Amino acid sequence: MSDTNDHPADMPIGDLFFQTARFPTAARPLMGMTVLVVEDSRYTSDAVRLMCLRSGARIRRADSLAAAARHLQVYHPTVVLVDIGLPDGNGLDLIATLSEHSQRIEVILATSGDEWAEQAALAAGADGFLSKPVSSLAAFQEQVLRQLPAARRPMDPRMVNDAAIHPDPASYTEDLLHAASILAQHPNGAELDYVCQFLKGLCRSAGDNELQGLVQRLNVARLRPKGPKRALAALRNLLAARIANPDLLEQRI
Repeated sequence: MSDTNDHPADMPIGDLFFQTARFPTAARPLMGMTVLVVEDSRYTSDAVRLMCLRSGARIRRADSLAAAARHLQVYHPTVVLVDIGLPDGNGLDLIATLSEHSQRIEVILATSGDEWAEQAALAAGADGFLSKPVSSLAAFQEQVLRQLPAARRPMDPRMVNDAAIHPDPASYTEDLLHAASILAQHPNGAELDYVCQFLKGLCRSAGDNELQGLVQRLNVARLRPKGPKRALAALRNLLAARIANPDLLEQRI
């Protein structure tokens, strides 16, 4: 008689772990799922990485629409989390494309720090929305699980863990470096729109009120006849100071 045991004694430990760990559990409700986060901020991406780690999901990151397209040509994630403001276009366009695809992603979520973004994302075809800062593990899991069929959820009641997520401060410094490199090129028009939007979302995620105030000052100054020269200089100086003193920055966030 042939052996019908799913886990024979001579199965390698790694293979045995893979077979037993690919199904969701009460403590790891997203086990076996892959999350593609389309997000240009490393700080927000690190928050999502920690949530996926604690939830049992694999994570892949794309920092632009072009990078997301390359990922989606290679594999079919369970969840796609799309930031609305991206360096090469609007995340709403990606959401609309994914929602209308014949092989639709099971869960399409959007994220943004703008108040208007939730209704726009849902209208474009998103299943749910996460407002920045993305910091609640329970809210992240709930947004994913409510869209899945019952067979994809844990058999037992989920162990709700509402621990706050704290990304690596080094990822915040990387985001500041990204913004500073764009500002060093004296951007205007769409490029300046992008960096202001990027910093606005970053400040909201990290609770950096001083930097947020300078971003708001820059947006106001851009509407004035004399232009944003002084506001841009002040913003560049603050970014340089933050980047040069990462230990002080870590205390702020």
